[in-house]
Formats: sequence, C-alpha cells, structure tokens
Amino acid sequence: MDSPVIIVGGGLAGLVAARELSRRNVASVIVDQENEANLGGQAFWSLGGLFCVDSTNQRRLGVKDSRELALQDWLSTARFDREEEDYWPRRWAEAFVDFATDELEAYVKEAGLAFATLGWAERGSGNAGGHGNSVPRFHLTWGTGPAVVDAFEKPVRAAAAKGLVEFRFRHRVDELVVDEQTGAAVGVRGHVLEASTDSPRGVATSRKVVDAFEIRGSHVLLATGGIGGNVELVKKHWPVDRLGAYVPQSFVVGVPAHVDGRMLGIAQQAGANVINSDRMWHYTEGLQNWNSIWPDHGIRVLSGPSSLWLDAQGNRLPAFLFPGTDTLATLEHICRTGYDYTWFICTKTIVASEFSLSGSEQNPDLTGKNFLSLLWQRVFSSAGPQPVQAFLDHGPDFVVEASLEDLVAGMNRLAKERGGPQLSVDEVEHTIRLRDAQLDNAYTKDAQLMLIRNARAFWPERLTRIAKPHKLLDPRHGPLIAVRMNLLTRKTLGGLQTNLDANVLRPDGQPFPNLYAAGEVAGFGGGGVHGYSALEGTFLGGCIFTGRTAGIKIAESKA
Repeated sequence: MDSPVIIVGGGLAGLVAARELSRRNVASVIVDQENEANLGGQAFWSLGGLFCVDSTNQRRLGVKDSRELALQDWLSTARFDREEEDYWPRRWAEAFVDFATDELEAYVKEAGLAFATLGWAERGSGNAGGHGNSVPRFHLTWGTGPAVVDAFEKPVRAAAAKGLVEFRFRHRVDELVVDEQTGAAVGVRGHVLEASTDSPRGVATSRKVVDAFEIRGSHVLLATGGIGGNVELVKKHWPVDRLGAYVPQSFVVGVPAHVDGRMLGIAQQAGANVINSDRMWHYTEGLQNWNSIWPDHGIRVLSGPSSLWLDAQGNRLPAFLFPGTDTLATLEHICRTGYDYTWFICTKTIVASEFSLSGSEQNPDLTGKNFLSLLWQRVFSSAGPQPVQAFLDHGPDFVVEASLEDLVAGMNRLAKERGGPQLSVDEVEHTIRLRDAQLDNAYTKDAQLMLIRNARAFWPERLTRIAKPHKLLDPRHGPLIAVRMNLLTRKTLGGLQTNLDANVLRPDGQPFPNLYAAGEVAGFGGGGVHGYSALEGTFLGGCIFTGRTAGIKIAESKA
C-alpha cells in the first residue's frame, strides 16, 4: 500500500473518513486497539438519532424549521464564551448547521439509511432564547446504531476487498511519529495486544502486550473517541466551577471500557492542542444495567416529560428541570444537592408510554426493523416495550408497589445502599397531591403540566410517546413505580482543536502538519462544537460531518 492515510480508531468517524478516502482512490489503514467485533465503536450501541434541519420528515409532519432557527437554538445552547478556545468550535457549529440543513439527510439516505420517526429531545429551559430545540429534530434511524454503522462499514469493507483499506485490529497506538525536521505527523507506534477473537462486541478485552509495531503513512487521522469509559478521567476534569465543589463519586458508565481517552494525552504530548477539557455531557437518568455488557454498564432512560422528579432528599426539582428538557442544568442542580442520585415517581401508564431505553440492544423492534412489533409495543400495548418490562422485573433501581407507603419504604431501602437520606411518606405524598390537584381543571399553574400539554400538541409524541395527563395516585394507572436515577457518563465535549479542514492545531494556533482529528476526540469539531451543552442527535451527526470533512480534505491535500 503506497503511503496510506493512517486512521486511528475504527468507530463511525473513522469509517466515514475511510469511505470518503476510498471514493477518491486514496488508501488507508484503520488501526484499532479492539478486535474486529468492535468495528463501528460507540455508534453501534446508539439509538441512531440524527439532528436534521428542515427535513422531509419535518415538513411532512408540519414542523416549520429553518437554518436560522437551528443556529439560534445551537448558539443559545452552546453559550460560547471563550474568545480563543471557542473561535473554531463556533465556526464548526455554523458549518454543521449548514450541513444538517443542506446535506445530511441526502448524504445518509444515499448511504442507505431511512428514518423511523421524528422526536423532540432537549425541549429546553422555558426560555425562547435559551437552551433547547424549538422544534422536533431528533430523526431516529430505522435500524438504530447498527444500521448507521452498516451504512458506512459496507463500502469500507468493499474498498478493503479492492486493496484500498487495510485493518489492523488489536493494535494500540501509544505514540505519534513526528518528523523532526518538518514537524509533520508521519506515523504511529504502539503495541500489539493479545488476540481476543472470541470476545463479543463491547466486552472489556485484555491489555496483555505480545508485540510492538510502527506504521508510516502520509497523514494521521485520530478518531478515537472521548473519556466516557474512564471514570477517573471524568472526575479529574469535572467542572467544579460550574457544577459545584461536589465531584460525584458514583456513576454508571454509558460507553465501553475502550473509550478511555488515551489518545488525547498522546496527541497533546506530541504537540497538539487540547482545549475545553472541562466541558462534558453526562446524563442524569441512568440505570444500572441488570444484564451488563461492559464494566458498570449503564442505560439511559429517554423519558417523556410526565414523571415527577425528586432529589435524594425528596424535594421536587424546580422548573424547567423536567425529564427531557435541559440535561446539564439538571446535572448541575443534582450535583449541588451533594448526592449522586435522584428519584422518578410515576405510574405503570407513564412507564409503558414514556420510558424508552438508550442503546440499540434495548430496542430490538427498531434495531431489527420489525414494524409490527414496533407498532404493537409502542402504540397499542398497555405494557410498553419488553426491554422496559425486563428492567421493571430485574432492574436494581426499580421499586414497584401498589401503595405509596410501600413505595417509599422501597425507596428508602435503595437510599440506604448509597448512604442517602430516608424519605418521609407524608412529605412525598404532600408533593404528589399538590401536583395531582392541578389536574382538576383544563388549565394549570404547574409548569411541568404545561410542558406536557405543549409536547402532546405534536401528534407523533401524543400517539407514541407521552401519556395522557393523569393523577399519580389514581389506582387505575397503577401500580406506582419509583426509579432511582444515577449519573451516567457519556460524551466528551472538548478535545483536539481543529480548523475547518479537520487539521489539528498546535497551541500557537498553527496547523500540525498532516495530523487530523474527527469525531469525539475533536469535540465533534474544532475542539468543542457544542460549547457547554448539546442538542441531541448531534453526536452521531458530528462524527459523520467531521469524518466526512477529514476524508475529503486529506484526499484533496494528496491530489
């Protein structure tokens, strides 16, 4: 293979880049520390949501979206405020919104993807100029994450059959090779790890070294993900200035162990600029997986807006910190309580209608493209999806009881496991009855009930996603359910600083010759395209956009 491009990381961004390179007859080598079963990386486990603007699906459903509205939402959510560090991220944000408006839908459909439905995530802070999506933009891929991976893995496999792509699995990069005279990236060095061909996707693999390697190439593209699988790094970079002095000690982990953040330090040591390391995206609605794949495996509940949310001390979270509205503002509030968990109180009706679980493996109807199963479980069945029922039956964070007294007793048993406060039945009941009393009329002063009624105005959400408002203590909707919600690690929002060509920059702002970065390791563009906070569907979209950009720009530089 003549002077190939070295792609470190076989996740979505790396596959997209390899596809673009091979389409331009440019050879590449994909180097990954995991085995072949893990090709596609984190994207495989995702729900497959993509942020598109003014799409065919939106127009068909009567959603009026625009480039201008999307950019306003993005910038209001990101809150860029660092003059130097946010220069390139802001430019990447503007470019991504353009891509999401003009090209993303056509690009992924040309690759073979289709959208199953349109959802409304991160509904916002209750301020028209603040955080959140003004309209539904979460385009759920038919086939979820595996379909997204497959769309780009197939052409890369085809290119490999032609000799344009080579795979080097179980090759862990430990050093960038930099030409002493030109300062350009010319290769990678590292160690070969012992084979793990029998290890399934996502399972933590051996780190036993069996050999060393060095690969030289024309360019190096880093596409290795973030730090979400490394809890110690998450704690190290925890933004105490914004989220309070309390650094959470207990997390469930939303990504496999190989998402370890090593490449950020390796690239920085070689002279690359890493910025915005204190910006990260973690969820507040995490469950301990009863059937774990990787260590401390956590699953996020993608909840509708109806559950009553209490902190560890039994206080209702303030407006507009409701399920599905403002993730990081909710995280900040929770951290300032000094505890690592909160409570959802809901009914079986709410759980059946509104609880979806993150992860392709938790959505077999969508992942398997089974339309009849999808229709039955999410529209007609009163029981809800089978994976949700499995958590009700086996999940260590769930309490299901017919009476409120028994429910609170179960919550107190779980609280004791964490050294948390014991809740009073009378106080919990008082909070619930205050909320329930607001349902006696068609109007209300309760901001959460206002949000629910507004969300139900979008008919797909009303049909498949949001339960009709009802009193939590109404036995017709029982039994009562309490869910201990844990903090769930997920995404790195900072990373390697890059210009709009995806070329990594040095601390002095100059390009690092022949070194590129895409996906999460680059903060999904520029070293932090999301600023402080993200709009859902932009992580997979960011991997696609940055991987595509890197592949095209590297190919152009070789022309």
